[in-house]
Amino acid sequence: MTFIITILEALVKRKQKEELVETLHKCFLDSSSIIVTHINGLTVSQSTQLRTIMRESNCRFKVTKNRIAKLALKKTEYEHLEDLFNGPTAIGVSEDTILPAKLLVKFSKQNDKIKIIGGGLSSKSLSVEEINNLANLPSLDEVRSKLIGLLNGSAEKLLRTVVEPSTRLTRLLTTKKS
Repeated sequence: MTFIITILEALVKRKQKEELVETLHKCFLDSSSIIVTHINGLTVSQSTQLRTIMRESNCRFKVTKNRIAKLALKKTEYEHLEDLFNGPTAIGVSEDTILPAKLLVKFSKQNDKIKIIGGGLSSKSLSVEEINNLANLPSLDEVRSKLIGLLNGSAEKLLRTVVEPSTRLTRLLTTKKS
């Protein structure tokens, strides 16, 4: 009887692992970038704080089991990152290409218990230096607001240029009438 219970427990654990692999695989497929970190001694409150920061920015931070992560990477554009998954590993992922790098670089500067070890952008591997450079780029929202500002500024400038000759002519006629 104990043998049967042990087999059933093993089947349940296997099913749970398969579901974890499937969930993480979907996460990799839906992400524009992946940042791989090592976490040594990160407290529960620090981890919760980081997860909250990431979640508020539509990113995810997951502590991963290396074996499960390696299985989940198969048949994704991030399969080449398999070698990064050793030791106490966690990942930052998002549909936004830049945001996970920005948030994790900022957090790692404030906390020495998390270390960025590499990542990927589509099928390209990223070094720590490249991730730091990526983190210094403006986010998509920042680029959009700058672009809108430029377009609004240009529209106002264009309008002034078009209206100025007629305004000048009106002033000249008004002066001559007087």
